Formats: sequence, structure tokens, C-alpha cells
Amino acid sequence: MITDWDDAYANGAHIEDADAILARWKDEAPKVYRSLSPETILTGSAPRQFFDLYLPDTAIEGVTVFVHGGYWMAFEGRDFAHLVKGPLLLGQAVASVTYTLAPQARISEITAEITQAIVDIADRIDGSIRLVGHSAGGHLVTRLVCDGVLPAHVLSRIAHVVSISGVHDLRPLLRTKMNQTLGLTPDEAIAESPALLMPIEGVRVSCVVGAEERPEFRRQSALLANIWTGLGAVTQAIELPGENHFSIITGLENPQSDLCKLVVD
Repeated sequence: MITDWDDAYANGAHIEDADAILARWKDEAPKVYRSLSPETILTGSAPRQFFDLYLPDTAIEGVTVFVHGGYWMAFEGRDFAHLVKGPLLLGQAVASVTYTLAPQARISEITAEITQAIVDIADRIDGSIRLVGHSAGGHLVTRLVCDGVLPAHVLSRIAHVVSISGVHDLRPLLRTKMNQTLGLTPDEAIAESPALLMPIEGVRVSCVVGAEERPEFRRQSALLANIWTGLGAVTQAIELPGENHFSIITGLENPQSDLCKLVVD
């Protein structure tokens, strides 16, 4: 039984080399960003409403959209620029989305910003669309494929949704101190929880989590794959051995990794 919900969602405190992993992100991401020089496309008038578009050297096979995590309160897409390398080498254009953070935006407003970004990305790049999100980003990409969010002409192009260590039921966050920043209400927690909503018919969703993650993240990952079974989605739940909440996304750097091949499959 969970009694300390702040601890249930605390990642860094339970990862032995967390500081080293975060330091590598901080060092590696700017190098990749500068070397690849992506085009930046605005999706709204707010400073953080934009995405960086990376194009492969080969023919474009489709577009992979990456939505970063940080509990809707931290980071931007450029902090994870190193993660575009794997999909790029597999012929994917990669769009890394940045969005307004809480408390400047409510989670429902962040959902709306990501929706607009996906529409704009679809207008720029032809072919199939893959949505990939980590942690809070995993929530956002699965939220987009609930009924009534994206327009039909975009939904018809979505080949795969991959939620990496995603949070799919927001109600437990009402019991955390972070909600002082998020400002979730019980009604909004319900309305913005993919696990409590209907997926679009036929959408393919993979819920991926590290076997070394906090039990709550493993539960949240399995939850969506389970509850969307029988509701029209094609789901699978995957636990990657030896991976924690931070290490798991490094697979996106390597086109031969299990995670990268899963995304682009």
C-alpha cells in the first residue's frame, strides 16, 4: 500500500547514478543540437510554443515526434536533442516539441499546445507519424489519441504511439506536493487521464517502462495497456530489463536499440 505519494513519484532519489545521467544530458544535448542545426517552427504566440525539426540525410520515411517529460514543470525539447539520433538514422524526420510549463499553463492547456504542434508537424512532413513521449510526455502523447483531440486527417496517419514511463491516470498526483504547482483539480485530473478516456479506434500503443523503475511507474504503464485492451486500441506493455526512469530513453540515441526499433517498426 502506498502512503507516501511524493516518494512514489520521486525518481532521482532512487537512481544511484542520477546526477551523472543528468549531467550527460546537459553536456550531450547542446552538442547534438548545434551539430544538426534544426529548423525551429513556432506553433503559437507564447515563448515556449515551438518545435525543432530535424531532417535525415536520406529520403524521409515519416516523422517521429518527441514530447519531453519533467512532470509538466521542467525541461524543453532541446534538453533531449541527443535522442533524435536513432530515429534520424532510420530515415525519420524528428520533431522535438517544447511547450509552456506549469504553473504558467494547466495540463489541459499543455494538451492543447501539443495538439496544435502535431497538426503543424503533419502539415509540414508527409507520411506516417509516430508519437513518442517520456514520463509526462508519455501522458501527453497518449492523451492526443483519445477521442475528440486530434483531427481525423492527422489521426489517420498515426502509425504508432510509444509512451515511455508514462503517467496515464493523473488522480494520484492530487495527493502530491507537486500539485501545488500543477494546480490539478479532481475534475481536470479525470478529464486529462488517458486511462479514464476512450482511445481512437485501431490506434497502436506501446507502453514501455524500465524494470528498475519505481513501482508506481510500472503500474501506470501496465494500466493503460490493460485498460485500453478491448476499447479498440492495439496495445502492448513492455518492461525493459535493467533500465530506470532516466536510463531508459538513451535507447533513442541508437538506431539498433530495442527501443528505437520498436518506435520505428
